[in-house]
Amino acid sequence: MLTITQELHDRIVAHARQDHPDEACGVIAGPEGSDRPERFIPMLNAARSPTFYEFDSGDLLRLYREMDDRDEEPVVIYHSHTATEAYPSRTDVSLASEPLAHYVLVSTADSGAGEGPVSFRSFRIVDGDITEEEVRVVAAYES
Repeated sequence: MLTITQELHDRIVAHARQDHPDEACGVIAGPEGSDRPERFIPMLNAARSPTFYEFDSGDLLRLYREMDDRDEEPVVIYHSHTATEAYPSRTDVSLASEPLAHYVLVSTADSGAGEGPVSFRSFRIVDGDITEEEVRVVAAYES
């Protein structure tokens, strides 16, 4: 199960709407071994595409070095789908290289950049196997 604060949930959705019609992407880092998303890091979709996302390799390298320096890991890796459901594509599965991460997908297919419903789903992707998991949105994390 992914437990995420309302603030982080809303920031992911806002990023997805802001970048629509292109796919948005980013990471939420957290303390190593905690499974607790804390630091929101929106990334640039280097592909600038409505059907594909790609992290800029230089940005990604800097991010991983920064997370390493801060004893963090990618707890959530997110991106949006702008015309299809919030379910990992074959390409998404092939890019999923963090077996401990929650892969969050947000579909803006029904609302576009405006207000309206979005689909917000989380998956574990390990060795090509996709498992959907429950998302629990909380006001704040328990101490």
